[in-house]
Amino acid sequence: MNPLVAIGLGWAVLAGGFSAVALARLLRRPRPVARTRVPVLLLRPVDAPSERELENLSRPIDYEGYLEHVVLSPHRPRLSGGAQWLHSDPSTPNRKVGHVLYALETLSLDGRVVLVVDADVAVTGALVEGLAAPVAAGAALSTAVPTPVGERGLVDRAVAGLLRRTHHSFRALHVMSAGAKAVCGKALGLSARAAAELAGLADHIGEDLELSKRLHARGLDVALCEAPALVPLGAGDWPTALARFTRWMQVLESHRPGLYPTVPLLFTPTWPLLVWSLLVGSAWLAAGVAGLLVVRTLLSWRLVVLSTGVPSGEGGRLGALDWLLGEALLLAAFLSSLVHPPRVTWRGRTYALHAGGRMSPAWTELSGGRG
Repeated sequence: MNPLVAIGLGWAVLAGGFSAVALARLLRRPRPVARTRVPVLLLRPVDAPSERELENLSRPIDYEGYLEHVVLSPHRPRLSGGAQWLHSDPSTPNRKVGHVLYALETLSLDGRVVLVVDADVAVTGALVEGLAAPVAAGAALSTAVPTPVGERGLVDRAVAGLLRRTHHSFRALHVMSAGAKAVCGKALGLSARAAAELAGLADHIGEDLELSKRLHARGLDVALCEAPALVPLGAGDWPTALARFTRWMQVLESHRPGLYPTVPLLFTPTWPLLVWSLLVGSAWLAAGVAGLLVVRTLLSWRLVVLSTGVPSGEGGRLGALDWLLGEALLLAAFLSSLVHPPRVTWRGRTYALHAGGRMSPAWTELSGGRG
């Protein structure tokens, strides 16, 4: 067999096996969702909310237990729906963590479960309950799957396809995580231990990844919330989407450099293998790539089925192969991260990245390339 065919076929089999294992794990019956009415303190850190975020912050939340909804911001936003405002203007590099730490120092917890949810998430009672129940039951941290909804154009479909239909869905990442669980900081439930660990992460980007890593090192549990963190999409554009996921790739390289090469190897192999198959013209390689396409399409279908709480019709508007758009976006972001210096622009500020996700204002760093 031609060495190029053998290498391509081996890659296709490896990626297909990775997808098959994820599919098998996702086919298991989900655990029953625990019900709870524990009192909750919901914190929403935000600096300059957009109109869509203001709508999210003002949504009424149908949680049956006691809920205090507090928006943390340096300026008083326009709010309704029972949300309160707490002035917060932290000086920490990670302003989100700074907002949360200030709230934990300022507000009385009174035994309430603390939830931290980004302003771009449309919070529902199911999400509050899904995040609070595991923490009330003893989990150190709970996290929800970010689920884009309301996609309109091709860019939105690519973002939604990536986060809802590919291995980069946090539902798939969670079942495939070896060691510390994959965590998305868009919607978290914090135990007292997690809040204590968060205090040491005010100079980290990707504080969610580092928090999960530290909790795992102490033998503590991270639970996945069955209710999704719904993120209504606006009209997106390719440069913004590419910049967002390029930053994610840079953060991954900083936090977990051993996992960084798995992005093209296991998470985005389909497009390179399709091109490889066309160039080589081997029936064996074509069969291997076809098998990969079938398995990944089945995985995409299963992830959509598990997206409980998504508004009716959302799944139908996405084509069956929109996961291919998602993979293309992630592959482009990975390639972009290879040529970017270890700097990120985040929440309007530019930082230099260091090992373990630490960051510092970029102006304190000498200019130069990667290293």
